Amino acid sequence: MSKVKICGLRRPEDIKAVNRVLPDFIGFVFAPSKRKVEAKTAAMLKELLDPRIKAVGVFVNENIDVVSALYLNHSVDFIQLHGDEDGAYILRLKEKCGCPVIKAVSVGDSLPPLPAEADYLLFDTFSARRGGTGRAFDWNILKHYRGLPYFLAGGLSPDNISDVFERLSPFCVDVSSGVETDGLKDMEKIEKFVRLVRRPARSLPP
Repeated sequence: MSKVKICGLRRPEDIKAVNRVLPDFIGFVFAPSKRKVEAKTAAMLKELLDPRIKAVGVFVNENIDVVSALYLNHSVDFIQLHGDEDGAYILRLKEKCGCPVIKAVSVGDSLPPLPAEADYLLFDTFSARRGGTGRAFDWNILKHYRGLPYFLAGGLSPDNISDVFERLSPFCVDVSSGVETDGLKDMEKIEKFVRLVRRPARSLPP
């Protein structure tokens, strides 16, 4: 069974919603984005988060000291890198704080060269915005992928998540805008998404 990550949390109401359904991961975005949170806010939200849920910090080309500080003060449990961070950056970060690292890979018409130093990969739709497009890429590109465990992102929602499992077996599925209404996290959509991942629609009675 794939794990679930709900990304882009920024309000106490969002934490309350995920605490009800217990996804495996949630994401705090520290990079420029409409979902960006400041370090203080992330620390406060982490205090409210059920300890069974792991918090992932999302960064784009951030200073290693900034990233490691957020991990060492327990604001996040995993680090997700969405920028141009190379293998040397990942190794320096791990040496500094020992954090588990998820490296995002932008997928266009084919898979680009893949970094080997991360613990996990995250496949997302290619965009100059570095994620957050709300669009899916061609999942068939991953059909014969054999490598690090991966998070699948890009345009996922309750409407298409069952289709993913007809083709792929990701370590984790990662959703943000697909469980929002008018730019805010929607409790009903979060519940539905988590339910469909953990009990795929094809096994449910009609």
